[in-house]
Amino acid sequence: MSQEVELKLALCRDGPERLCRHPLLKGRPAATHRLANTYFDTPRGELEAARMALRLRRSDDTWVQTLKTSGEGGGGLSRRGEWEWPVTVGVVDGGLPDEDALDRQGLANLPPMAELGDGVLQRLEARFTTDFERRLWLLDHAGATIEVALDQGEIRTAGHAVPIRELELELKAGAPAALWDLAQALAGTIPLRPADTSKAARGGALLSGHWRLPRGNTPAEWLNRAIMALDALADTRDEAWRPVAAEAMQRLAAGDTGKGDAADLAAALAAPCWLTPAFGQAALRLARRLDSTEGASP
Repeated sequence: MSQEVELKLALCRDGPERLCRHPLLKGRPAATHRLANTYFDTPRGELEAARMALRLRRSDDTWVQTLKTSGEGGGGLSRRGEWEWPVTVGVVDGGLPDEDALDRQGLANLPPMAELGDGVLQRLEARFTTDFERRLWLLDHAGATIEVALDQGEIRTAGHAVPIRELELELKAGAPAALWDLAQALAGTIPLRPADTSKAARGGALLSGHWRLPRGNTPAEWLNRAIMALDALADTRDEAWRPVAAEAMQRLAAGDTGKGDAADLAAALAAPCWLTPAFGQAALRLARRLDSTEGASP
């Protein structure tokens, strides 16, 4: 098992183009991969309920099976368990893995799956897919080594699709503080914001038509609720999510947790074009203040 420490950021429509022109990345060599992923769960969504994600990923002619668990963190920053290993997979029409592609025996040996019981393994089935292009840069920034991954594509399930425009900053060496520093530097000119909903959770919500938000009892939970409401707004385009996010920010502001940033963010959400560089910078400052993993290393 490895532990993954990453900061996930959602980009505006022209964010990917603006990112590639940013002085920190412009002219730097980047690797490009096409990644096709099939996510698995039981018909009842038992992995999602346990905040786990299981996928088969195809990159060129290589298949990798990955299990991820939830971890500590919030405000876009997460630290979670990850197990992955290469597998041999047969494919059906369209290049998708066949129904027997999963290495169920390998999963059975992992502690998180063992806790769910043998029956879950037998009920696993393909639920949805993601297909996206990933551009990768490796940066040395603020005393750390950071992998910058720009993902562009779609999450697809029966009859529905939502776009992927994500930036993931993964810590390879150094302290998580460098992730925040890099995100702030990028947010100076690029409209972006923290994102707390994984591709797996987004796919599950798209499949079920239901978004689950934390209730909000602590400052970190109120922030998580606000960010996930904005994630839901982006995927559903349902404006009802915007006041949910604003209310959560107002709860933070009432406790003065955000030192002014939470109140500014709540007010900004009333504007038609709320996702601006100023919004992203304020959201990152607030998320960093509430981060529980600051000071940890991978």
